[in-house]
Amino acid sequence: MKYREFGRTGWQVSSVSFGAWAIGGTWGTVNDEDSMAALHKALDMGVNFIDTADVYGDGRSERLIARLRQERPSDKFYVATKLGRRVDPHVAAGFTREALTGFVERSLKNLGTDTLDLIQLHCPPTQVFYMPEVFGVMDDLVKAGKLRHYGVSVEKVEEALKAIEYPNVQSVQIIYNIFRQRPQELLFQETLRRKVAILARLPLSSGLLSGKLSKQSSFEPDDHRAGNRDGQWFDKGETFSGLDYETGLAAVEALKPLVPAGQTLAQFALRWILSNPAVTCAIPGGKRPVQIEENMAAGDLPALSAGELAAVRAIYEQYAYGQVHHRW
Repeated sequence: MKYREFGRTGWQVSSVSFGAWAIGGTWGTVNDEDSMAALHKALDMGVNFIDTADVYGDGRSERLIARLRQERPSDKFYVATKLGRRVDPHVAAGFTREALTGFVERSLKNLGTDTLDLIQLHCPPTQVFYMPEVFGVMDDLVKAGKLRHYGVSVEKVEEALKAIEYPNVQSVQIIYNIFRQRPQELLFQETLRRKVAILARLPLSSGLLSGKLSKQSSFEPDDHRAGNRDGQWFDKGETFSGLDYETGLAAVEALKPLVPAGQTLAQFALRWILSNPAVTCAIPGGKRPVQIEENMAAGDLPALSAGELAAVRAIYEQYAYGQVHHRW
């Protein structure tokens, strides 16, 4: 595993880290013992950064990570969580000091800690990024010792560019993968200039870039890949990167011949992400140790060559650009 500097925090974090959405919910059936085995496997392979949220299984994911801390007391790892999706209705006016403080206290309890390493505003309405008072509340929570650092998780490049204008935003989490390439055009040069960490979320495009899905694949009713293809639950871009499923499958078939012998498509897709020096870490999820082992092994592989990058770009432009590029 290789490690990268996490913005201005002084942390060095694993270039492939653990995304803990799937062990909370909305990815089909999940078993806590399998989830714990996956978390332990991640630490065994050198992961030292785990990303979760208060709404992943209504706190289930956070509580599993608290259990991991109890079971691995000598392991040093950072935990990032998120807040704001519990605002109901999900409108900017709900992002009050009282609400944000309450969310932080709940995550502190779930994670069994007195101070959160990093908390991120969780894809709030765009208007929130134009409300300095919200970021002032976050500053106050840092001063109060409730947080070490804070950042943002966003849907759109526009939101990220606005967020990093606030001086204490330490990180941006954004969908960045072979099918969502827009962040590298302008955002990444700005985050490098400001020394803001980039967390590449949904790096495998909801499993499309694992190469294991097909037209015959079925998804359980509580799996967002069944219920959110047209944005019925949350932003459409969260599911298969916003791509039409069959178009995504066709793009995957075009990518497969590029994968070197001895590697999987998932590893190739993660290598593509890590080939960009602006990326701090990719955060693929996984519910079982075998998935973690495959994903984390990509952290020790070399960057893609210029020829490989050009070939990937051509596939992106053929299959994905028109559907996703200017939407997010």
